[in-house]
Amino acid sequence: MPLTSAVPGLRHAAATTLLLVAALAPLPAVSVAPTAAAAAKAAPRVKVINGCLKSKPEPGSRKKIDLCYTVFKPARASSSRPVPMIMHSHGWGGSRSTTRSAFARFTGAGYGVISFDQRGWGESGGRSHVASPAYEGVDVRTLVRFVSTLRWVEQDRPGDPRLGAIGGSYGGAYQLLGAFEELRRTGRAVFDAIAPEITWNDVGDAVAPDGLVRTAWAEVLAADSVPQRALAPAVHRALALARDTGRFPDPTSGVADLESFFARNGPQWQARQGRRLAIPVLLGQGTTDSLFPLQEGLRTWRSALSARSRSRSIFVGYNGGHLLPAAQLAGTEVVSDPCSAQLAGGDFEQLTLRFFDEQLKGRDRGLTGYGRLHLATPDATCLTVRSAGVTDTVALGTVTSAPGSGQHGAVVREVAAGPLTLAGTPYLTGAVSVPDADDHAFYGLAVGPSPAEARLVHGAVLPVAATAPVAGLRRRVDLPSVAVRVPSGQYLYLWTSPTDPTFPMPASRAPGVVTIDDTVVHLPVVGD
Repeated sequence: MPLTSAVPGLRHAAATTLLLVAALAPLPAVSVAPTAAAAAKAAPRVKVINGCLKSKPEPGSRKKIDLCYTVFKPARASSSRPVPMIMHSHGWGGSRSTTRSAFARFTGAGYGVISFDQRGWGESGGRSHVASPAYEGVDVRTLVRFVSTLRWVEQDRPGDPRLGAIGGSYGGAYQLLGAFEELRRTGRAVFDAIAPEITWNDVGDAVAPDGLVRTAWAEVLAADSVPQRALAPAVHRALALARDTGRFPDPTSGVADLESFFARNGPQWQARQGRRLAIPVLLGQGTTDSLFPLQEGLRTWRSALSARSRSRSIFVGYNGGHLLPAAQLAGTEVVSDPCSAQLAGGDFEQLTLRFFDEQLKGRDRGLTGYGRLHLATPDATCLTVRSAGVTDTVALGTVTSAPGSGQHGAVVREVAAGPLTLAGTPYLTGAVSVPDADDHAFYGLAVGPSPAEARLVHGAVLPVAATAPVAGLRRRVDLPSVAVRVPSGQYLYLWTSPTDPTFPMPASRAPGVVTIDDTVVHLPVVGD
């Protein structure tokens, strides 16, 4: 069912927007359907088993919830010929996959698959706690225990099945949560390899960077939860209020405290507790994703994986992700995955299969690219680098967000001339002044032959926002992560705008003016 936005002029996609974004991006891995002939050949060979388990009650209740699943058992799997298991779950607003053809590539390659409805969705009971260790973390452990009882699933030790995981967005969050929870509880990994896509490092910061809510996405998140009442009423009211005001609401207003609700729900919190994953991870992130952008994945790579894990892992950034087409700037129309093609000769799902064959089965599939970041550029080429850190600086003096002549009133300032290649996470430093409470502005990098023709790299910006006036506050200002080649004859620009269509604000919220003095641009320049 289409959703109607409260924001004038902006239409939202159906509830499956966060599940697949299938028409706009190559994700999640299971969204790539096999050919009809392959599906028909594989389907009769797979046994399908549906069921439900009991898991932790909701707050204030003693009744355990149903946690429902579908298992796909390959025909040749048996106690004498056990196979690895792949766990799958869905995106926000979705439900588990129940058809044989959905996982034909995996079952045809000799993997069992278990797909499950997350708490609050599909046939499972309870409410969504948005990948909370205290609730969804318990659910994943419950499923792992169940998988360990299946005699046809390969076991590394009692209670520890040979286990991989797939899924995008919300279906990526459960993988990182489950891996960290087993590490927290037992000190060792139960997941042997995971392949999360377009998911978050810190969900609160992703939804509200620098405290300014991505109001268009808050609308989608709240609306998609309505049909199944997936969110507790107080949480839904808080998210709806955030959509209307552009800020997480004060919990004294009778709604949920969203900052506390989201605080532990992501790899960033786990890393702050000193935990690092040591397992192999195939991490996919969308370069043009306007909800969980490229920097979310890069932060997970940098802070949530141990050095040993990174040496056995692969990061792929592709052109795609969560998109709201009516709100996108030029620069997000390219959909491509050149890095998966370069690494595996196909799409991300084919790369995932080769990765699991090597990590779960110990088969040498000739896969290269471990320990590297492979990032798609807007011109659909693949940049491969070891690090996303900055290497160069450029001083720009004073930068203001006063309306300019660029797209959406942007001020476009030249930073450097091409040829130049960037891959990683840039940022600004300087003395920030915001004259009035609630003022804000948006910053990104752009490329073009002139300021008038400059286009935002990946269509991405990040805000600077204030809740009170500040004068000359020295701070770091994050810019969106990028992978881009600036050709000879073109220029790299700093894009500064008082408004942005991906952060639509209520009419009562004037953008105001933000000034940064002594501005220095820190750039991740890739050498020849």
